[in-house]
Amino acid sequence: MYVCICNAIRESELRCAARRMNGDAQAVYAAMGRKPQCGQCLEEADDIIADEVEAASFPAAA
Repeated sequence: MYVCICNAIRESELRCAARRMNGDAQAVYAAMGRKPQCGQCLEEADDIIADEVEAASFPAAA
């Protein structure tokens, strides 16, 4: 699924980038070499990034 149509950023790409870097959607986009265009994706992108940050704070169950 595409999170950002303007930049063709898929959810899987965003999740991967969020695991490698810190910051909000704009910071993660910048680290990916992109910037928000219309801005409609930012709220959803921030939610996805927050999910990845939260998941990283809990160790995997054995």
